[in-house]
Amino acid sequence: MNELLLLAILFLGPLFLLYGLGVPVAIAMLSTSIVVMLVPGVGTGFDPGLINSRLFNGVNSFVLLAIPFYVLLGRLMNATGMTRDIFDVANAAVRQFRGGIAYVNVVASILFSGMSGLALADAAGLGRVEYSAMRDYGYERDISLGVTGSSALIGPIIPPSVPVILYAVLAEESIGQLFLGGILPGILLGLMLLAFVFLIVRKRGYDSGEPFSLRYLVRTLKSSVIALFIPVIIIGGLLGGWFTATEAGAVAVVYVIAYGFLSGQLNVGNLVDEISDATVETFSLTFIIASATVYGLVALQLGLPTLMAEEITALTENPTLILVLFVLMFLIIGTFMSVTASITILTPILIPIVDLVGIDPVHFGIVMILALMVGTLTPPFGALLFVLEKVTDASLEQVIRSVIPFYIPILLALVILIFVPELVTYVPYTVMG
Repeated sequence: MNELLLLAILFLGPLFLLYGLGVPVAIAMLSTSIVVMLVPGVGTGFDPGLINSRLFNGVNSFVLLAIPFYVLLGRLMNATGMTRDIFDVANAAVRQFRGGIAYVNVVASILFSGMSGLALADAAGLGRVEYSAMRDYGYERDISLGVTGSSALIGPIIPPSVPVILYAVLAEESIGQLFLGGILPGILLGLMLLAFVFLIVRKRGYDSGEPFSLRYLVRTLKSSVIALFIPVIIIGGLLGGWFTATEAGAVAVVYVIAYGFLSGQLNVGNLVDEISDATVETFSLTFIIASATVYGLVALQLGLPTLMAEEITALTENPTLILVLFVLMFLIIGTFMSVTASITILTPILIPIVDLVGIDPVHFGIVMILALMVGTLTPPFGALLFVLEKVTDASLEQVIRSVIPFYIPILLALVILIFVPELVTYVPYTVMG
């Protein structure tokens, strides 16, 4: 235990110190790796050639091409007005229920999640529309903020998902299987949020929504059929074996660009702007991945995963209990570290342990991502909290108070996924083997 504690302090101490000082996570991981290499009696010595090789090989992967496609896809959907179309469809489908516009918020997030793959894209793209609509219909600020923020967590679970791609690359697992593994958990999370919203609207006595109109539903479906066809391209392509996850993202981007130009929603100027912004985001993500490969290599050289596995299995050899311990760790780490940083740092360290104790890596990946996503709604560094502050008229303090009750359905969904792994594994293993 003393050896593990010493290595953990040596390996994580400089990283957390640099990260806390505001150093970008990629630079912090590289710097920590070099520091550990140079420690006498522990490190293997500074080796620039090894570092260069790992940085290059860390991003020399076909599957990483999926990241720029899905990042650009979410941006283009906002630019072409598809975000509003999706909201209109959700509104037409469930607005007749008591508290209907709150249900619309969750349903729209489920639909949008099948296209952007990013919680921040959901909150920034749909968040303003959803929050304003709920406030216009007379909902209090707290429920409007809570539903808008919590429903954004669905985005990284239902495919496509940028965090899933990061995990798949670092864990050397199939992106397609992980994409399919997120379908039922994403739906489960949506249902749990809908049930929680139902209880709130009943308790507060909100009136029924607008009467259902089949004509309005058909009209919105017609106007948004282009947007709703995107998940058909992505999921249908994977299920049919026509595309890999990377190719599906490329086809979807071409599809949206073609629609944007034909409809007049896009021109060369704003297309270039969106590609430029997506390029910057992609570079930061791939640099983090490259740095994580160096960081993971140093962890392996120190024998850190092996020592952790020995300590954990000394407590229990039950895979479910070990997963519970991991989830508790993820919930804590997610409060002060971004999802991207957490995945890139933890995956290389934990995957050997996951393999050793017999936890399914697809199940582990989805549970890990959802547990870390809770941190995006948790102070002090929850990114979604700051996005909600920017796209609404609420202060950060009001946002934090409003989202706290919605931890209940989110954590309940997480517990169900831990103890019922088939909700994650059934679809991917049935379809892809």
